[in-house]
Amino acid sequence: MTETLTPLSIFKCLADDTRVRIALLVARQGELCVCELTAALEQSQPKISRHLAQLRNCGLLEDERRGQWVYYRLHPGLPDWVRQMLSQLLTTDAAWLQTNIERVEDMCAGSGNPSACAPSNLKTSPKKAVELA
Repeated sequence: MTETLTPLSIFKCLADDTRVRIALLVARQGELCVCELTAALEQSQPKISRHLAQLRNCGLLEDERRGQWVYYRLHPGLPDWVRQMLSQLLTTDAAWLQTNIERVEDMCAGSGNPSACAPSNLKTSPKKAVELA
């Protein structure tokens, strides 16, 4: 982590609609690749990558390269209060994120929506969702 995680730094980092949605989707799914986030949020890859870099730099996310794909998950060193906050948001305001959740679930389930970056069998051992609370 490049910054100290304080309430101020976390809220500054999440002070953007796209970054909040990314953080919540990653928290809910456990991990997501850039292409899945691009499809879920219907935004360009450069824009998503820029927001992911900010979330990584503030210490909310960590990344892992697998071949040509980069996967993001919550940073394992996140304080409990951050995980609890994300969990609470997912629980109480799921309707706000519902369309994005459906797009990710459609991709993960292989329900006819092709992944933007990889065949559905590429992720043979996905990471489990991070326990939030």
